[in-house]
Amino acid sequence: MKTLFKYLIFVIFSSAFFYGCSSVPLDYSSYEDINYQEFGEMNKNRTHVLVNLTKQELTIKTPYSSKTYPISSSAYGIGSVRDSLKTPLGAHVISEKIGKGAKIGSVFKARKFTGEVVAPITEKIDIKEDVITTRILWLDGLEIGKNKGGNVDSKSRYIYIHGTAEEGLIGEPASLGCIRMKNADVIKLFNRVRKGTQVLIYWIQLFNLLKWDLL
Repeated sequence: MKTLFKYLIFVIFSSAFFYGCSSVPLDYSSYEDINYQEFGEMNKNRTHVLVNLTKQELTIKTPYSSKTYPISSSAYGIGSVRDSLKTPLGAHVISEKIGKGAKIGSVFKARKFTGEVVAPITEKIDIKEDVITTRILWLDGLEIGKNKGGNVDSKSRYIYIHGTAEEGLIGEPASLGCIRMKNADVIKLFNRVRKGTQVLIYWIQLFNLLKWDLL
């Protein structure tokens, strides 16, 4: 009877979870069981960044503080393959910092300032172009075969943490593979990290969240 009760609760929670995510075609087959707790433990004495795709949040941790910001990952789900427009999982490092000193709302194309400065759209509007603004943190994968090398290389896929013109969509999957942040937030992050800062992108499976033995 107890097992049946747990199963029914599981079905209710999972139905609600997947209904809420039904508009996002996540590629669950690409999920890797990354030990994000172990990653945090290894980096507890240094600054590092954790990107939680389940919660659509980014947390920067230092030896003295922790700060969490809302983000937006790919509207196409999770994945590492080139041209998939999906957000890769796994351990990364910040390889380049671009845009230091640029005005908030500055537009970048191919990592170069275009001369245009835009005001962010705060309504939930999905515009046609993926406008990259304010700051760019270019990520390089650390896991060969998962996010580094061949057709799964995060750096050659131009996976960034960056500001966006579509601030109204922050908090839900809406990007074309990158991690979007609000413009004021990405400036704060930019100022607190350096080249070589480690970044872990992960997704918590519902089964891990429940931690119930249904057998």
